[in-house]
Amino acid sequence: MPRITLSIRTPFGEVMVSGETPSEVLDALEGLDQGFMGEVNERVSDLLATQAKDNLKGVVEIGRDGPVLITKTKVSHYEAIGLILYCIRDHQASSREITTRLSASGKKVTVPARLHEMRRRGHIFKPVDRAPYYKLSTRGVKWIEEEVLPKVKKK
Repeated sequence: MPRITLSIRTPFGEVMVSGETPSEVLDALEGLDQGFMGEVNERVSDLLATQAKDNLKGVVEIGRDGPVLITKTKVSHYEAIGLILYCIRDHQASSREITTRLSASGKKVTVPARLHEMRRRGHIFKPVDRAPYYKLSTRGVKWIEEEVLPKVKKK
């Protein structure tokens, strides 16, 4: 019998479970409980946060109240919001928090309108439909890392 492999997408990457029989796969899945997934997510988030802080030198300063944009390079409203979300834990914040962080950075942005447009572009999403929180999507993280940060750091 061929080996059975199951691939599960998670916020931090892909988890693969395999076995010779369906029961082996199910047994392996039992080990992937909420505690395990939460612990892996926490550790990966901590590693990524450390790496992100190194990437953001001269662009964003993270104070005790949250991130503040310090770059001299001109950034669009979308990029400013994306950078703020990128720096916040789990890449998630409310529109009020984003507005506060942008104000502290000296940026005047109509946040709700920009969030709506970023949502249509696929850069952010609402993890809980009725909650006021927005989260940077995988596409949004890639956009920040591959397009926005190199542009801002270049100058």
